[in-house]
Amino acid sequence: MIIPWFEIGFLPIRIWDILDILIVGYLIYQLYKLLRGSIAFNIFIGIISIYIVWWIVRLLQMDLLSQLLTQFVSVGVLMLLIVFQPEVRRFLLLLGNTTLKQQSNFLSKLLNRPLIINERAKLSQVRAIRSAMLKLSKSKTGALIIVSANPNVEFFSNSGVKLDANISQPLIESIFHKESPLHDGAMVIHENKIHSASVILPLSSNTTLPKSAGLRHRAAVGVTENSQVAAFIVSEETGNLSYAFEGNLSWKISEENLTDLLKRHFTEE
Repeated sequence: MIIPWFEIGFLPIRIWDILDILIVGYLIYQLYKLLRGSIAFNIFIGIISIYIVWWIVRLLQMDLLSQLLTQFVSVGVLMLLIVFQPEVRRFLLLLGNTTLKQQSNFLSKLLNRPLIINERAKLSQVRAIRSAMLKLSKSKTGALIIVSANPNVEFFSNSGVKLDANISQPLIESIFHKESPLHDGAMVIHENKIHSASVILPLSSNTTLPKSAGLRHRAAVGVTENSQVAAFIVSEETGNLSYAFEGNLSWKISEENLTDLLKRHFTEE
């Protein structure tokens, strides 16, 4: 016999019921974060509406309409996988990336390997990136810098030229110089080095992005939607600095915000 944790009226409520509600609520929230701002969100709302109508029809014992909707609902899971294939892929990538990062941190602790570089060296690298971006901003030289804590960095950076170079202001400026063969695409920073340059990234399909968002901004949002990375952008048109993370884009960030965000993501590495 299962002993209820407590009772509300005549309904026994177990601790597992509370946990069940919390888990489902968390999953719905994560699903909302994953789909918000995309056409898929509207499709998802439409499917949920059909399920609600089907439930009401069954409750009212409207047999004919219930049979019709049942045929639709019975293939609902397959339909969801087809319609939301990009979102399902993004969710699995996010889950896999998180798991890989946890395993990497566990092995680092097990082997007594330091998880972060020396603070002085890290601050020096942050200053180098910051100074380079501010100089590129003043000259209105477009740039896109990805700071990756993703162990599977090759997944999105294999389209570029691998460098494995130390971070320095002159090198960053020379890569994004308009006459440089590597200035198109993104620079990827991983494990406190310039991992690669001229990386071609997927563009975001987010319909809420303003029409003024260029290819760099859409690529920045696109890569942060699919991978555990942060993106820093210098606009070629205005010289403004922007920042993208987890599919969200922040326009016209200040120099102080730039420094804080760089420190934050270097710490997470």
